[in-house]
Amino acid sequence: MAKNMQPIVKRCRELDISPAVMGYTYKSKRESTRNPKAQVRRKQSEYGSQLREKQKVKFIYGILEKQFHMYYEKAVKAKGITGEVLLTTIERRLDNVVFRLGFAMTRREARQAVTHGHFLVNGKKVNIPSYLVSAGDVIEVREKSRSSVMFKRLTGEDAPIFTVPEWLTRDIQNYKGTVTRLPIREDIDFPVEEHLIVELYSK
Repeated sequence: MAKNMQPIVKRCRELDISPAVMGYTYKSKRESTRNPKAQVRRKQSEYGSQLREKQKVKFIYGILEKQFHMYYEKAVKAKGITGEVLLTTIERRLDNVVFRLGFAMTRREARQAVTHGHFLVNGKKVNIPSYLVSAGDVIEVREKSRSSVMFKRLTGEDAPIFTVPEWLTRDIQNYKGTVTRLPIREDIDFPVEEHLIVELYSK
């Protein structure tokens, strides 16, 4: 299976997004006066702007081109605004939901945990990161997996603090999360101009 192994911080800088969106905390190094003109961005072409927005979404969610284009084709056929349907559909991926619930520190970690079979959806094991959740679904860590270091840290005194989006609820003591409703455009918490992605594919 193909993997996206791009360096996180460097790629975030290129796409002008915060590493926090990816689940990473990063302190920037002191500014250098060496080659100051390197920081000056050239004016992007229309195509460049469209491509940048597509690359941004693909990078954040860890999706490769073939699968991303599949999501786009489904969004075109669905009811609603194509760009918004595209984003909210990708937001429903199981690996993203695991990350949003705070069961993993990053989406990459969430994808690996799902692939290794650590999660149940409505009581059944699901090991497909691209599985799309529905309203009412209950996601939980398997009983056998809860004693692992990865999940024990979630309930300790030094447990990381996560902001769970409004379309999800979390019961951290029981290692569970529930999809209370499907995500909407306002739930996407990073800056993206999805209409540019639609324009790119419409050519």
